[in-house]
Amino acid sequence: MEVSQVQNKIAVYRGWCKQCGICIAFCPHQALEADEDNFPILKHPEKCTRCGWCEMRCPDFAIVVYEEEKSNREADSTSGE
Repeated sequence: MEVSQVQNKIAVYRGWCKQCGICIAFCPHQALEADEDNFPILKHPEKCTRCGWCEMRCPDFAIVVYEEEKSNREADSTSGE
């Protein structure tokens, strides 16, 4: 399955995406835009807060928002070490 460019925050599965634009319309920070083939891309990654609105609203489950990775130091502090 073809995945558009994973940009550390989201992935778009082009095989599932029907290019409806719902994810772009619901992005509260206008981080997503359509590419030349009308697929959503994370055009402004600095604006993306990983809120998940695009993933929740996608009727085809074609977009995935990745959780922010914790550094080793953060992981250690949350595990009680």
